[in-house]
Amino acid sequence: MNMQHPDTKIAQPADLFGHMEHLIGQLDCPPTARTAKLTAATTEKKARKLVEEATEVAFDALSANRDGLIAESVDLLYHLAVLWHDRGIDPAEVRAEMARRMAVLGIAEKLPKKGPAKKLLKHKAPSGTPRALYRQGAQIGPVALSKAFG
Repeated sequence: MNMQHPDTKIAQPADLFGHMEHLIGQLDCPPTARTAKLTAATTEKKARKLVEEATEVAFDALSANRDGLIAESVDLLYHLAVLWHDRGIDPAEVRAEMARRMAVLGIAEKLPKKGPAKKLLKHKAPSGTPRALYRQGAQIGPVALSKAFG
């Protein structure tokens, strides 16, 4: 895959959250039939597409396919924007959460498993929710993480 590099001066707005906000703004009146079909789909379908794209990103990273990793990353962000739109999440909310973590941790990283920062950044899925049921220790759903990539 030989990707062309567009003039970055044309790619507006200049930051990732700006691009996500712009895309989400288009989803109320989707500009293409494919996007219209996706926005009309169930939340489950949108979530499955996001997982599919994340898997493709991981596989391209593992196979050192740089161009594929870039292309699939864009697909992943597109499907993330569609899911945010579906759930009524504004990218500014995600940006605020990143800023909150950065203020406590010095970096907007994954939440800590233990220590004083864990209490400051506590976000726990209520028991019985799909997230709480799906991720259990070293297992994602029915697949052990050690076996996920063969």
